[in-house]
Amino acid sequence: MDITFNDVTYIYQPKTPFEHTAIQQLSFTIPSGSFVAIVGHTGSGKSTVIQHLNGLIRPTKGEVVIGNFRLSADKKQKAIKELRKRVGVVFQYPEHQLFEETVAKDIGFGPKNFGVSEREVERRVYETAEAVNISRDLLQRSPFDLSGGQMRRVAIAGVLAMNPEVLVLDEPTASLDPKGQKQMMDMFYQLHREKQLTTVLVTHSMEDALQYADHVIILDHGTKYMEGKPNEVLVKQEQLKKVQLDVPEIIAFLQKLERLFGVSLPYNGQTIEELASDVALLVRGKQA
Repeated sequence: MDITFNDVTYIYQPKTPFEHTAIQQLSFTIPSGSFVAIVGHTGSGKSTVIQHLNGLIRPTKGEVVIGNFRLSADKKQKAIKELRKRVGVVFQYPEHQLFEETVAKDIGFGPKNFGVSEREVERRVYETAEAVNISRDLLQRSPFDLSGGQMRRVAIAGVLAMNPEVLVLDEPTASLDPKGQKQMMDMFYQLHREKQLTTVLVTHSMEDALQYADHVIILDHGTKYMEGKPNEVLVKQEQLKKVQLDVPEIIAFLQKLERLFGVSLPYNGQTIEELASDVALLVRGKQA
């Protein structure tokens, strides 16, 4: 599903002393099947964008188009329930939303309440549990008996069980250790590829935006500051500093390498191991 923001403005508590413009004249397009990172400091408008993506709020001005769904201030979207079936949102700390007595019931809660048959619900529970690496022997246990990482995976499986076409990830690796962060992001990227999802990653992690996204949108005080391919946008150190962001660590390393040795090594999605090999060849060549 394509996603388009057309000149969208959203104002919280308009015409009151607490009026606040969260996003202003925001326009961008997310093509179907793409993996897009939306990056920005606190207060940049990221959370407000998320709430528009499944109709939790409607624009004060402008229009949001998600596939065949149109959200605007002057037109109420009648099929909002259908939109929310097709746009799955993994909010920050999704494990806090668990409540059922078993893992299986929690995963199946969404599709069951949307009228999916018992047999299909059961199939989706098994399929999505496997997709997020939750073994079948855990399905009849209470989700509150699981580890924090397992609870998060159960909550994510509950979103996936709705068979969304769009997956929105709101800081999905918050509070996880580095190993857990990588495992979680690798899982999302694999799901993105296998299910051909349109994936929107809302994050403060420049490393994740660089490694996983094929397009990045940077917000600043509710407006679009920059957008483009990660390896073109996330190398602009001076521009990023102006909006309180840093270049990813790997880019900072390559820029320092160029200053110290006078050699340029472009980043094109290489792994750490591949970069280490490239750097060793460059240094040896420089010393020869």
